Amino acid sequence: MDKIKLRLEPYTMTLPSLLLTLVLGVYPILWAIRYMFYEYHGFGQEQFVGLANFERLLHDEMFWSSVGNTFVYAAGKLLLTIPLSLVLAVMLNGALRGRHIFRAIFFLPTIISTAVMSVVFYVVFNSYNGILNQLLIKYGVVSESVEWLGPRYAMLTMIMVAAWGAIGNYMLLFLAGLQNIPRDIYESAMIDGANRYQQFTRITLPLLGPVMQMIIMLAITVSLKGYESILLITEGGPFGKTNVMYLYVYQFFFPISTSGGGQIMQDFGYGSATGFAAALIVGLITGVYFYASRRMSKIY
Repeated sequence: MDKIKLRLEPYTMTLPSLLLTLVLGVYPILWAIRYMFYEYHGFGQEQFVGLANFERLLHDEMFWSSVGNTFVYAAGKLLLTIPLSLVLAVMLNGALRGRHIFRAIFFLPTIISTAVMSVVFYVVFNSYNGILNQLLIKYGVVSESVEWLGPRYAMLTMIMVAAWGAIGNYMLLFLAGLQNIPRDIYESAMIDGANRYQQFTRITLPLLGPVMQMIIMLAITVSLKGYESILLITEGGPFGKTNVMYLYVYQFFFPISTSGGGQIMQDFGYGSATGFAAALIVGLITGVYFYASRRMSKIY
């Protein structure tokens, strides 16, 4: 009897987590897969339409425009976030006075609610009475308000907001990698006459390779799936300039009125199809990167 209890104990301990995973993870995925082949608007009867949702998807200009916006958003965020987080990690890994306080300050945006952060940045970047415009006009940098959330600068603004929220997280991961590099290597390099730049390029970057690979893959997936701050600040506007893939999918389940873009009608079936396509695109891109990075690590 005791042996049976010992064998069942691991299963009973993991049962609550397994049930939650099935109910909140597996069941919604199966539900979405089923509805990809149906037309259902949340009321009335559902209608089986076969592959009609995917045929509609192929000719959906708004979806493919959101895919392009997603690539721009993700690329901009990566190019801004990864170098800055690496530089901050290197600076805060040294003998800098008060470095623990600076680490906490830079990591703080990571734990702030996205909703709170988005409201604050909306007040900062508001085109008419935003804090940033008031400061720029006050000190003579610009003569009139800049439309930070207008068609010209909206995507750039969203990239900066996303980078602000992500730098602290990646900085912490880089710090963990830096602290695993033995100090003896740097001391030997200094004895051989290597300067700081040579130490960084010949020691730090190569030994950070595995950590860098993991961070970039994580950053790619998060950037391609991100939409929360865009939803709360611009709602995909103006005129769809910041409408990214997962925000477009979101609108078919929870319709919102976008500035200049109208309102998308609720459609669970088509929303499931677009969600599947978006997940497939993210999976393909991360898979290609993972394969390429593995090949490069074997070469070097």
